[in-house]
Amino acid sequence: MGRSFAIGIGGAAGQGVATPGDIFAKIFSRRGLHLNAYNAYQSIIRGGHTFLTIRTGPEKVSNMGDRIDLLIPLNQDSMDRHLKLLTAGAACIYNADTIKAGEAAEGVQLCALPVSELADISRNKVAQNTLAIGAGLHMMGISFQALEEVLREQFKKKGEAVVAENVDVARAGYDYAAAHFRAYPNPLPRTDDRYAILSGNVAMAMGGAAAGVKFYCAYPMSPSTGVLHWMAAHARKAGIMVRQVEDEIGVINMAIGAAHAGVRAMCATSGGGFALMTEGLGMSAMIETPVVVIDCQRAGPSTGVPTKTEQGDLWQMLGAAFGDYPRVIAAPLDIEDCFKLIPEMFNLVDRFQCPGLVLCDLLLSEGRLSVHPRELDFRPAIDRGELITSNGNGNGHGGASASTNGDYKRYQFTESGISPRAIPGVPGHIHTAATDEHQEDGVLISDEFTNPIKRRAMMEKRMRKVAGIEEAVSRPALSGPRDADVTLIGWGSTKGVIEEACEILNDQGISANQVQIRWLVPLHGDAILDLLKDARHTIIVENNYSGQFARYLRSETSFVADGHVRKYDGEPFMPHHIVEAVKEQLAGRTKLSVPMHEIMV
Repeated sequence: MGRSFAIGIGGAAGQGVATPGDIFAKIFSRRGLHLNAYNAYQSIIRGGHTFLTIRTGPEKVSNMGDRIDLLIPLNQDSMDRHLKLLTAGAACIYNADTIKAGEAAEGVQLCALPVSELADISRNKVAQNTLAIGAGLHMMGISFQALEEVLREQFKKKGEAVVAENVDVARAGYDYAAAHFRAYPNPLPRTDDRYAILSGNVAMAMGGAAAGVKFYCAYPMSPSTGVLHWMAAHARKAGIMVRQVEDEIGVINMAIGAAHAGVRAMCATSGGGFALMTEGLGMSAMIETPVVVIDCQRAGPSTGVPTKTEQGDLWQMLGAAFGDYPRVIAAPLDIEDCFKLIPEMFNLVDRFQCPGLVLCDLLLSEGRLSVHPRELDFRPAIDRGELITSNGNGNGHGGASASTNGDYKRYQFTESGISPRAIPGVPGHIHTAATDEHQEDGVLISDEFTNPIKRRAMMEKRMRKVAGIEEAVSRPALSGPRDADVTLIGWGSTKGVIEEACEILNDQGISANQVQIRWLVPLHGDAILDLLKDARHTIIVENNYSGQFARYLRSETSFVADGHVRKYDGEPFMPHHIVEAVKEQLAGRTKLSVPMHEIMV
């Protein structure tokens, strides 16, 4: 990932960890630097331990990395947890009035701020935060003007007095660092680029707006709630009807109802909420109504660990609803891909008239990434498929006379399995849409006689869509040298951290390449086998206990990897977790590595 700089801010919930993070993020992005941010927090509103990591640099930053260059502990607990992880060249800025530093590694600079001397803490309870920001930016070689500009934006709603007070406090920290602390040898660079900073939730919501979503509903459930927040905040401007529903059963039924009426409809939830939606998904499949459902995975089972990440919902997705039906399942590879995937998914489900499932996770949903605005296409190609919107026109399909229903068959047998879909109310296109098995006109086969020939014919008609879906979805690719010593296989959000692990391994003389799976259904098993046929040593990396993707790949292709790296402690992978696991597996010491997160968050 080239040269990067990482800041860790730790404290209790309620101590204002997020605000310094926002300020640093704005300054870095305006400086033309990439960034990646991840906040490890607990379920309680006050207390506990929160640790925000912001990693920045002139080149793309795809994960939170392995090290902290600047630690800002806001309480003793954070100091005790993280100081020992700092290495030579790092620094720690802390409130000398309330925090004792402890023993640090050789080469770590301890920067004690006399907070009560520099600010009136009776007036400003978070003065230590602002002082630390000022001191840190001086040490990074960033001008005070950049900080003052952001502070004025941050506090302008609270009035000029509050703005002036915070600017003065920040200046005190900046000047104190100039007089007492050693600056980093390489100031943070500046580029001519400018980046947007997006969370995965915001990216998916914006992707929905770009795709033409006109109805969004949800029941608040972390870590998916951010999608609802963005949709609610921008509903009027974007022309989207947004509803907070009483539960996830109501959510999926309401979304399907809106889609049946003809608009693009989307909803989002987490694993527990998705469990309630599965019967509704079966209805979507049976009445062949497209709908997009986002599942932001968190650690389970049950309520699990609500604020921690995991890739544990794959098999729930694969088994959602009962019976066989066509569907599309994809896992975004990073936060930028969260935006891009949604319009792609809508085009697919509209075209093939089936449900589409987006398998995100907390790491992406609540993480933040710098994205260049040119990568955000707010006018993507829109394909509504075989959609009849008026009598006599639509997407290439005319209608019968308005005075009669003509010969319209909503579920007409076709070679592709796709039947022209009429919007309810279009004259001449009356039809039945019910959750029972039916004939071509929608009339239930059980009304007269459960005809096995008709049941088989309709089942085969729906499943013929699968071949079309497979053809429409791109195949996975191999990244890196074909004859590498080790091939790392991941899916979804592990893309960036595996990429960096491959870079480190290659630098250390172990050639590595990567296969990252985005489309889970269809899987393109033959294409994956072709990529892996020459692999010397294969290792599957995933954020769950049982190796859900490894089991899925084996069930579809009979492929068995040589080794596995799994993490299920609630925290995401860091590059060295994968690097060390590869080394121990290539040395023959194990076939399963389960790294533990060293930063006890």
